Amino acid sequence: MISGKKKILLDLDGVLNEYGETSYDENYIPKIKHGAIDFIRSLSEIGELYLFTSRNLKLTAKWLFENNIDGYFNDITNIKIPSYLYIDDRCVCFKGNYAQTLEEIKNFKVHWQ
Repeated sequence: MISGKKKILLDLDGVLNEYGETSYDENYIPKIKHGAIDFIRSLSEIGELYLFTSRNLKLTAKWLFENNIDGYFNDITNIKIPSYLYIDDRCVCFKGNYAQTLEEIKNFKVHWQ
């Protein structure tokens, strides 16, 4: 898809699904998180969406299709492609201050813990 929209890379586990409520199973992707479909729909109006995951790509494509959100994504990747923005539950945003960043890393917890 070619557009004037900026690329946005979204993580799957912990962002779009209920990851963290069950133990990890490589053959099962947890249910879609409440509010994720509306979020994706709104985000697709301002960005060109790509799904980022280390999961099996066929399983992930099936999950997208089953949740009727496959049409919002341009691709699924396990590579951190150059993007305008990354949305992930396991990241710290560097704001130009190394001391602050180290403190955020030391105190980091994912939202579902």
